[in-house]
Amino acid sequence: MVHGRVIALSVTDVRFPTSVDQHGSDAMHTDPDYSAAYVVIETDAKDGLKGYGLTFTLGKGTEVVVCAVKAFAAHVVNKELEEIVGNFRGFYRQLTSDGQLRWIGPEKGVVHLATAAILNAVWDLWAKQEGKPLWKLLVDMDPKKLLSCIDFRYITDALTEEEAYDILKKGKLDQKEREEQMLKNGYPAYTTSCAWLGYTDQQLKELCAGALKDGWTRFKVKVGADLPDDIRRCKLIREMIGPDNLLMLDANQRWDVQEAIDWVSKLAEFKPLWIEEPTSPDDILGHATISKALAPLEIGIATGEQCHNKVMFKQFLQAKALHYLQIDSCRLGSVNENLSVLLMAKKFQIPVCPHAGGVGLCELVQHLILFDYISVSGSLENRMCEYVDHLHEHFKYPVTIKKAVYMPPQDAGYSTEMKEESVRQHQFPDGDVWQRLISGQNV
Repeated sequence: MVHGRVIALSVTDVRFPTSVDQHGSDAMHTDPDYSAAYVVIETDAKDGLKGYGLTFTLGKGTEVVVCAVKAFAAHVVNKELEEIVGNFRGFYRQLTSDGQLRWIGPEKGVVHLATAAILNAVWDLWAKQEGKPLWKLLVDMDPKKLLSCIDFRYITDALTEEEAYDILKKGKLDQKEREEQMLKNGYPAYTTSCAWLGYTDQQLKELCAGALKDGWTRFKVKVGADLPDDIRRCKLIREMIGPDNLLMLDANQRWDVQEAIDWVSKLAEFKPLWIEEPTSPDDILGHATISKALAPLEIGIATGEQCHNKVMFKQFLQAKALHYLQIDSCRLGSVNENLSVLLMAKKFQIPVCPHAGGVGLCELVQHLILFDYISVSGSLENRMCEYVDHLHEHFKYPVTIKKAVYMPPQDAGYSTEMKEESVRQHQFPDGDVWQRLISGQNV
């Protein structure tokens, strides 16, 4: 039973200097410093448990998200946790419909990232108080209770609450067997760690060789900056991984629509499963045009990591503009909004292949995709979850990967809690790491 009144909400700007070694580099984001607005919620409950949440950023701008979190704090502090989760739909709408803050949204951009960070902390605390990992909290939850966490406003033309209830009821069939399967075998993953755009050929070769040795069979390559270079790198990686392993491409929104069609057509010889974010993440009809043009080449469209909200996902699905749906645990409005997208994907029969990596995204999204398989989709066909091998050492409950699969976390909560020392050292700009960089010293 949830308990306690929220007595404090704090937020910290945490940044890691990943740009130094080109980790995370792609065609549009050439110098990312993986960062997070890191939220901590405290209550007056005697158990002393805290809720930890975050949203992912790339360095500059994190301070803006921090300001937005602080602007929302009045909606959270002094509320009973039972009041929040007992009417979670109402609380979600209270945050997303603030009469003044929504003007700089609504349900998109900085204010929505801040909403995600706060709600991620609430879900972490709820799961901890129930003594369950978040995925298990969701799996065990009664369908009607689960639906009470979702705001269906703006999506009932694609998915009604009644349809969602039927999906969840059917998902209870054989649920125990699927849960046992996940506990034994884990959820399939793919790696992006081998082929960041800023890596040298030697790095690519060494990382691919190591990944193959560790059992990886699904690889993603960053493309989009230079076509001859893309052809050379894709050829190198395809030769490294062989003809039977999966290869995916990611342009990170680099191209215009026709440019995307022409560019990807020239990479078709390397048999990519999908092209990810080929154009502006807002251009739903553009994605549909690209999808239709690449269909004869059997190259699918993947997108979602920068879809603002459930309405955009609704339209992507209605327009048949994607083949692989990529939810993000920190771009959408936390678990609440992701649940609605998972249910829409089930209705439209589109596989979910979550975006991960960054700061803590792997730790968070593993819970959502486990729930999706166990309680919603019931399928592993054409499904996998992204994995990036960076920064896990800074988390108290880091993700566990064994032979290229996510093993279900067993610790209570949402796996969002960072180590205090890591937060202290990487707090911007006063942390030890940043003070050394500012003074010109090596990290």
